[in-house]
Amino acid sequence: MSAGAVQSVYVSLYNRAFAEYRAHALWHMRQFDEPTEEDALAVARALRTEGDLAARRLAEEIEQACHAAH
Repeated sequence: MSAGAVQSVYVSLYNRAFAEYRAHALWHMRQFDEPTEEDALAVARALRTEGDLAARRLAEEIEQACHAAH
């Protein structure tokens, strides 16, 4: 998978996280238009800490997408 494709995957998951968990798990975070891998991983950490089981699964997907680039 190309770097651009990997970026689009984690950006898509990042945006999904805010769409689904902004009020519950991400209320204290700012959403960026062009998030970096670090931004996405910060969201994943918040989902693991503040979210439910489904949020934790999404966190895993975000982490996998971010680490796929390396």
